[in-house]
Amino acid sequence: MKKILILLSVLTVFLAIAGCSIEVPKEYDLKQLNRVDVQVFTGENPEKEKIIMDEEKVKALRDLFAKIEWEYNVKAQMDRKEDMKTTLFFMSEKNMPEKLVEYLIWFDASATIVNREKNSLGNLDNKDAQKLKDILK
Repeated sequence: MKKILILLSVLTVFLAIAGCSIEVPKEYDLKQLNRVDVQVFTGENPEKEKIIMDEEKVKALRDLFAKIEWEYNVKAQMDRKEDMKTTLFFMSEKNMPEKLVEYLIWFDASATIVNREKNSLGNLDNKDAQKLKDILK
């Protein structure tokens, strides 16, 4: 009986430590964002493609992406195709390849953003969603 209690105690401690060490995935450092490629969809094919490198617009996008409220470990399935697909380019070190992050964005009154690589779903309120839409279009 004593062995079972010791085993259960060790197992409980192990599970508690493992449960506390689960980390929420970290997004890339938005200060390293230096370019955003945008594809705007009206149907199945992109209607318009755009590259944003202007420092003012990139800074505004950094601020907006920082406001996204993320929900992690979510497999998002939407009823319709995304309105926009963005590819964010992060320069971490000079002379190293950029890191790319792809966001799929749906606009309604607010904005819904999906990062499939990290299985995360984000939201922006309607005011910030409109700012994002204006910059990306």
